[in-house]
Amino acid sequence: QFQETKLEFSCAKALYISDTEKRKHFRLVLKLFFSNGQEIGTFHSKLIKVISKPSQKKQSLKNTDLCISSGSKVSLFNRLRSQTVSTRYLSVEGGTFIASARQWAAFTLHLGEDLTSEEHCTRGEFPLREGYIRYGSVVQLICTATGITLPPLIIRKVTKQYAMLDVDEPISQLHKCAFQFQGSEGMYLCLSTEKVIQFQASPCPKEANRELLNDGSCWTIIGTETVEYTFSDSLACIQDPVSPVPLITMLELTGGGDVAMLEVQGENFHANLKVWFGDVEAETMYRTPKSLVCVVPDVSAFGSDWRWLRYPITVPLSLIRNDGLIYSSSFTFTYTPEQSFLPALQILPKLTQDSDTLLNSIHQEFTRTNFHLFMQS
Repeated sequence: QFQETKLEFSCAKALYISDTEKRKHFRLVLKLFFSNGQEIGTFHSKLIKVISKPSQKKQSLKNTDLCISSGSKVSLFNRLRSQTVSTRYLSVEGGTFIASARQWAAFTLHLGEDLTSEEHCTRGEFPLREGYIRYGSVVQLICTATGITLPPLIIRKVTKQYAMLDVDEPISQLHKCAFQFQGSEGMYLCLSTEKVIQFQASPCPKEANRELLNDGSCWTIIGTETVEYTFSDSLACIQDPVSPVPLITMLELTGGGDVAMLEVQGENFHANLKVWFGDVEAETMYRTPKSLVCVVPDVSAFGSDWRWLRYPITVPLSLIRNDGLIYSSSFTFTYTPEQSFLPALQILPKLTQDSDTLLNSIHQEFTRTNFHLFMQS
């Protein structure tokens, strides 16, 4: 069941899996069409694990199948009085954290060092560490889309609307949890309608290891996965579907000097793709659906004043289909000159009338031997 908005956002609100279904994973397949019926393409999600209900057992690191590790992507939602219609998701809109009824956001959950609030203010950083996240740990939530971050939080287990202050077991998928602001006396992350606020918990007189929360302070945590497909917007002349969308995962450089070769590794490659460095097409050879090899263009292809460059040149890498469809990527390629060539510039004031010829030969040699090629993503 899909709901569309004017913000070009669609949300699958319900998914039914029968009680007799035994499979542990499934995959969503999305087919998109223009209003005139022309197919845009078919897009696949990553494998999604089926979790029928939260585990009631105490989690152990001997079985990490449902545990959440530092650096994982998670989503948080709140369901008032356990009613599905009242579900709200922690999200970010307009640079502010909100509780959205229609759109969820993915957050990177980082495990941090247990520093005091004064130490965090002094150092101005959040030192990260690896490992599985346990209750009582200091964590940081970073929105994957905007990069906006909440202050350091202590994650607490929730049992019958009480925050458990002495539990340190590993966090599990679909567990109810609460987020206490580090350094505060019982202040928790809470929603109030669509706003995200701080809530002051009440200490439990009979049990010092518990604090009473309200409904808006109890969050359910679940792991998420994201898949991005990027292609050009100008599809007026494109007749074939854009899928399968090729994805670049790694680059490997070989050779150097006059000829440097770049192997582009990924998936969904085919013989009709060419590698482009910025607006320069590279000679491309198709190997397998997971490998393309191309000749790195000479640096002179990126401007007539290339001979005067004393700084690195970075160009974006993209794949272009033979019908003009552009698949951009997050990868770039950098040409970096060596500093060792710079002292040679001291001879320029003493050049003779034949200086143009000499300058040409210097720069040809410079291009041939002193340019190093680097890749980054």
